[in-house]
Amino acid sequence: MPSYTHRIARIEDLPVIVDIYNSTIASREVTADTEPVTVQSREQWFADHTPERRPLWVIHDAADRSEHPELIGWCSYSNFYGRPAYSGTAEVSIYIAEEWRGKGIGRYCLEQAIAFAPNIKVHTLLGFIFGHNAPSLALFRKYGFETWANFPRVANLDGIERDLIILGKRVVD
Repeated sequence: MPSYTHRIARIEDLPVIVDIYNSTIASREVTADTEPVTVQSREQWFADHTPERRPLWVIHDAADRSEHPELIGWCSYSNFYGRPAYSGTAEVSIYIAEEWRGKGIGRYCLEQAIAFAPNIKVHTLLGFIFGHNAPSLALFRKYGFETWANFPRVANLDGIERDLIILGKRVVD
């Protein structure tokens, strides 16, 4: 069974983070972006992910002991809504390099995100997942996330209307 590790992302990781993100666009299953994003367009997003409130982690294969291990995925916490009363709620995003999908990285990321949430004063985690993204829905449900909202046909991907499901979980009571 492979094992993984993570660390806080550094600005020099941003090109690989963007490449991993862009690799999911063509599937029309993971993101609502329909064209690749640029590193420059993600700089403010990167800056918004502060380690003490909304960390952005990069994932490595724990067996890769090289000086610069390959980034095989990333996981982030993002603000749910930009007002102070919602500061205890965060959206979790997980993106995995194509050749590493289906190897347990999603499980690793979600386990780490749930366990770490209290350290950044987050009591509720959310996942925003397309209704046709069965693997992600199954992963989040396996960890006790429940459907809290269903927005039918709110996204249009190449002329096909898609549902957005919001899954939620209280991680601190």
